[in-house]
Amino acid sequence: QVQLVESGGGLVQPGGSLRLSCEASGSISSINAMAWYRQAPGKQRELVAVITSGGSTKYADSVKGRFTISRGNAKNSVVYLRMNSLKPEDTAVYSCNARGVHYGLGYDDNVYWGQGTQVTVSS
Repeated sequence: QVQLVESGGGLVQPGGSLRLSCEASGSISSINAMAWYRQAPGKQRELVAVITSGGSTKYADSVKGRFTISRGNAKNSVVYLRMNSLKPEDTAVYSCNARGVHYGLGYDDNVYWGQGTQVTVSS
């Protein structure tokens, strides 16, 4: 079992910055992919950014050039989302997601989610 805990959300003015953190706990050797999703009120959940254990990244078009996903360790069990030049339309609950967890010789192909952290961009 894997537990994901996000932190770093809050209220920020337009043009400001925030850094979100997500840490996966458990007897983890590595995680194939960690991602950030977001869901605004009345909208579908959307992929914001993903990073693989090999370091490849992918971003939603709406955040390219403003957001950066990075790893906090070689296991890919800690990831960050640096959000710059925030806009009111970035307001949403941001959730961390883990896919493909390796435990030593074992492998878990379940998808795990964190509880989410609120990001509000408003003046």
